[in-house]
Amino acid sequence: MKKTLLAALLLLLGFTTAVAAPSAPDSLSIKIGQMLMIGFRGMDAQSDPAFGKALREGAIGGVVLFDYDVPSKSPVRNIESAEQLRRLTSELQGLSAIPLFIAIDQEGGRVCRLKPSRGFPPTVSAASLGKLDNADSTQQAAGSTAALLKSLGVNMNLAPDVDLNVNPANPVIGKLDRSFSADPAVVARQARIFVAAFHQHGVIAALKHFPGHGSSTTDTHKDFTDVTATWSKTELEPYRTLIREGYADPVMTAHVFNARLDSRYPATLSKATIDGVLRKQLGFRGVVISDDMQMKAIADRYGLEQAIRLAVDAGVDVLLFGNNVGSYDPEIAEKANAIIRRLVDDGQITPERIDQSYRRIMALKRRTNQPRQ
Repeated sequence: MKKTLLAALLLLLGFTTAVAAPSAPDSLSIKIGQMLMIGFRGMDAQSDPAFGKALREGAIGGVVLFDYDVPSKSPVRNIESAEQLRRLTSELQGLSAIPLFIAIDQEGGRVCRLKPSRGFPPTVSAASLGKLDNADSTQQAAGSTAALLKSLGVNMNLAPDVDLNVNPANPVIGKLDRSFSADPAVVARQARIFVAAFHQHGVIAALKHFPGHGSSTTDTHKDFTDVTATWSKTELEPYRTLIREGYADPVMTAHVFNARLDSRYPATLSKATIDGVLRKQLGFRGVVISDDMQMKAIADRYGLEQAIRLAVDAGVDVLLFGNNVGSYDPEIAEKANAIIRRLVDDGQITPERIDQSYRRIMALKRRTNQPRQ
């Protein structure tokens, strides 16, 4: 175990060694594991033995937590109280040789995993903050959220949502008050405050959902979502503004199909969208995280191997499997690891492509506990 830990830590620090312990996973396995963020069932780290084993073996680089289990329609998932959650995050980190991303969706308002019913403070929706558009109010809301997450051991918030409120009747954005505004300047202004507040407390942000989900009329959790006729380039403006200002935390993709950017694939699987627009046009060099790969907009139309291959080829660095949409798969980490390994062995994904993601992920993890400007 100590040799495995040493090998993993040497990789984390960017060192190379010609001697590896026979029991240690090879470097490719560790790199692939860092590309996976997985959801699981349990109020403690011992609830799912397979999940714990995957953490110990370096097969998972990140964990996403939920308060409600959708497949079983149960309020029992990962979050019961502040004390319990603090204990859980500590246990999870203790099982992994390489520090984990521990992520949550704590946008505020209706998208809120830390609810008052479990003893957490109430939150304000993005729509309310955007309508007020007052820097002090936003700073207070964002700072309170960031301080809470830090105290709980959660180091990544899958927020802020920078979708424009193009369609107020949008079932997954506008109707849930997740958008700050239809005005890209207001959205960028509000998001900037959130990101700065997160950084003050050592919490990683994630802008979402690229290249824009605000104009959709359907929900990617449930079905294929085509925004070709409703999307406009204006929806890129919050990303353009923040990236120009130096934003380097993750960007989360949308599963929306947009023929104006790619006539064949939805954004998460689109090289034209991620590598072409986000990286080349907008100049983004940070980590790209997929939206949940088990959402029906992807899972109902692509096989698991095909979806993984396309996403990695498109430029996704972290593949998120929340295990909290239609069904729960206790073996999803093992399956995803094996698929990526096979794709590399078969030459469909190059080792260099894996290295790109690994370097971005490790650079972000090194910064997590360092003071931010």
